[in-house]
Amino acid sequence: MEGSYEACAEAAAWLRARLQEPPRVALVCGSGLGALAQELTDPQSFDYADIPHFPRSTVQGHAGRLVVGRLGAGPCAVLQGRFHLYEGYSPAQVVMPVRTLALLGVHTLVLTNAAGALSPGLAPGHLLVIRDHIDLPGLAGRSPLVGPNDERFGPRFPAMTDGYDPALRRLALALAPPELHARPGVYVGVGGPSYETWAECRLLRRLGADAVGMSTVSEAAAARHCGLRVLGLSLITNAAPGDADEEEEEGGGGAGPAAEAAPPGHEEVLAAAQEGARHLRRLLLALAPRLAEGARA
Repeated sequence: MEGSYEACAEAAAWLRARLQEPPRVALVCGSGLGALAQELTDPQSFDYADIPHFPRSTVQGHAGRLVVGRLGAGPCAVLQGRFHLYEGYSPAQVVMPVRTLALLGVHTLVLTNAAGALSPGLAPGHLLVIRDHIDLPGLAGRSPLVGPNDERFGPRFPAMTDGYDPALRRLALALAPPELHARPGVYVGVGGPSYETWAECRLLRRLGADAVGMSTVSEAAAARHCGLRVLGLSLITNAAPGDADEEEEEGGGGAGPAAEAAPPGHEEVLAAAQEGARHLRRLLLALAPRLAEGARA
């Protein structure tokens, strides 16, 4: 039953019976970005603990609440917090909210996250508009699509070459406030919860990734499986280790500057996300009319 079509349908029916208006657009909030729900008018709020079969958010900065209201003129659902593989949830549990919202009639999904920079051109406070991703857990078999396929969600072999909607990406880049220094790029999803080593960051850069995080890729795969349009937004909250500092020189016997640099921490990530969230709110409000226009692919 865990993450099954029946479980998602039961959760969707529970919500449908209580909603004033079913959402057509959904927004998943990454770490520290839950305040984006404040932009909704006429909000209705539901704790995840009350929604049938929903997991519980266990990470600081994830409130564990679904808020449904209107963003601009369109009905919108905001997930204040998501689920992660590193919390011990299965891939099917991680994407249960996405599938539930698809069954409610959502046609467009906006995935936001807090991410570490891999590309030298990115710094805390910048926005990466995701044009593609590398799903390391999925490539290792930890995909929400593994197992018997339920055609009621989507086809057995969905394509991901168009995983992130080009029109929405172009629109986000055009409307982003200048303070966000928005640029397109590739996001790599890792399992976590440990932050990356220098060697891992070098590897991920060589793979073509611009930013790294511990979410989003499973949700994007499930959303495309269900036929949703997807827009991915990574708010850069920290430079990944070794991004700007020199490593210890080989054979030098002493530590270089990077050895003295403070490693990233969750508190710092949350603070940076909350600082950048106000600019991200401006972008979402500008996007709202166009997000509401979409239709399921």
